[in-house]
Amino acid sequence: MNVTVECQKRPEGSKPRALRRSGLIPTVLYGHNGAESVSLTMTAKAAEDLLKTASVNNTLIELSIPDISWNGPVLLREIQSHPWKNSLYHLSFFSVASQNKVEVVVPLKLVGESVGVKQGGILQQRLTTVKVQCPPDKIPETIDIDISNLGQGKMFYINELVLPEGIQVIDDPKLSVLAITSK
Repeated sequence: MNVTVECQKRPEGSKPRALRRSGLIPTVLYGHNGAESVSLTMTAKAAEDLLKTASVNNTLIELSIPDISWNGPVLLREIQSHPWKNSLYHLSFFSVASQNKVEVVVPLKLVGESVGVKQGGILQQRLTTVKVQCPPDKIPETIDIDISNLGQGKMFYINELVLPEGIQVIDDPKLSVLAITSK
């Protein structure tokens, strides 16, 4: 899923609190030009819309910054929000334009109904995401796990994942993803 968003260069000396009061969210872009970072802003509405469709370290976003004539693919790396108010404080983006591979966190999706569960067993999912390395244009939305053949007393490990081409798991391959236990 590709998402497009536009940011503006943040005015020199502007204060984050004043920006938020005026309906803007402070953001930053890392890695667009080596180690250099750029302070940016985006409208609160655009940030909220972005967060409805994009996930941290998972969704490839097309970022446009007209003020500096830059656009390119980025990942949303961090979201800062108020601890109890429902308000955004800051977003961080990381440019992947010059990256051959990126590290992302991908949700695991269970597919099918386990034989062991049908026989009265209990499904215990221990991991819901996995960290992978892949080309920026091949980030999967999910990694499916077919559990239909898992019986009671069986476990499923990371090294058993069926991965799309070009994707490598970074997490420990011996980690247990799920187990079907008896009652």
